[in-house]
Amino acid sequence: MGTPVVLITGALTGIGRAAARAFAREGHRTVVAVGTRKPARKLVAELRALGTEAEFFRTDVRHEDEVRNLVDRTVARFGRLDVAVNNAGTEGQPGPVTQQTADTYTATFDTNVLGTLLSMKHELRVMQVQGAAASSTSPRPTVTKEGPAHRFTLPASTPSKA
Repeated sequence: MGTPVVLITGALTGIGRAAARAFAREGHRTVVAVGTRKPARKLVAELRALGTEAEFFRTDVRHEDEVRNLVDRTVARFGRLDVAVNNAGTEGQPGPVTQQTADTYTATFDTNVLGTLLSMKHELRVMQVQGAAASSTSPRPTVTKEGPAHRFTLPASTPSKA
């Protein structure tokens, strides 16, 4: 298989950043996908200093075309995709629920839920062809072996229940 390739969304802070650093220390080639260039370039430099190949691709996980492009660029750069950490998320607009609008809630939902589903859709499109197994923290995904590749099924409602 060679050196594994990991793709991490939401890698600038917290769990995403810790995951990126941990994978880099293990020698995984690492792609970080975030919406802000300057901090991402700094993170990529830190990962490279740990001795791994690392890239940054600006991506808004709320937009399917950007997610598709992210996965395709990852594969174009490294030849495969082995691990995905879908960590992009937002707490949304601070303030009482009574001051929230449909637009502020939609933006949060689209990042936290739709972004995860779109990411999994396009990551699995590549991983299944490679014969890679897939996993999720969701409560109801199913992985089955079909021919040379694994098949991953996930009810469309599952990310909204996580």
